[in-house]
Amino acid sequence: MTDPAAVERDAAEAASAFAHPAVAPDATAAYGEHPDHVVDFYAPRGETRDRAPLVVLLHGGAWRAPYDRLHVTPFADFLARRGFAVANVEYRRGSSLPHQNAEGPVAGRWPETFDDVAAAMDALPGLAATALPQADVRRTVVTGHSAGGHLALWAAARHVLPAGSPWRLPSPPMLRGVVALAPIADFAVAEELGVCGGASAQLLGGADHWDERLPYADPAALLPTGIATAVVQGRDDIVVPQQVAEAYVAAAAKAGEMVGLTLLDAVGHFPLIDPAADACAVVAEEISQLAW
Repeated sequence: MTDPAAVERDAAEAASAFAHPAVAPDATAAYGEHPDHVVDFYAPRGETRDRAPLVVLLHGGAWRAPYDRLHVTPFADFLARRGFAVANVEYRRGSSLPHQNAEGPVAGRWPETFDDVAAAMDALPGLAATALPQADVRRTVVTGHSAGGHLALWAAARHVLPAGSPWRLPSPPMLRGVVALAPIADFAVAEELGVCGGASAQLLGGADHWDERLPYADPAALLPTGIATAVVQGRDDIVVPQQVAEAYVAAAAKAGEMVGLTLLDAVGHFPLIDPAADACAVVAEEISQLAW
């Protein structure tokens, strides 16, 4: 049973992260025809000596419909105030309604969630050139929180997807790196721990599709990538516990790749995207080290 004090702390951290008013983007562009096929762009604040690195932000929320990009707009603005150009990506998520054998909204859509992230990543250089000319797409870093951390790792690993995958790239994407924040990075461990009510299995379409689809979706199976990767994780995270991040880092090491892991003491799940929290500054620094 989870410590009641830990639950109380997590609720307070979540309330702080969600208390910030939404920040409107400087521009919005569509990468497809669905209403969720949009990217919000945030221009770097203040004067910059050069064109600013582009941070692609993928929001979390267990791939479930009630959680959209709106809740990370204060974080996007925080990064823009640190001198980055930011692209806040929306994508299709699960149904808003419960369905058979699901307690609450189902997580993700197969294959649409992956279709959308792949399409957005492919379209971003062109979209940014028009909507945010301050962005230097040659210095792109992908970041994401929780389920968005999973998608960030996956987006950087498309060139190692199994042959025949519609999302596979012929060569590594043009990225400076990935900074995954409390990511759902190892599906097997996440399911063992019951992360987000079995969201990983739901994303793959349920237990009947687990074995078939896992090699196409699980970051721990898509290694090595050859892309610089860092994971930032709170030690007190009860939403996506640190064992998930540690399992991914161990899988990378087994594949011959080193993934940086920053564990933050007395930090849970939500301070990583809370501009009022010290952990958010740590995240910005991790991105800076890759981007600049």
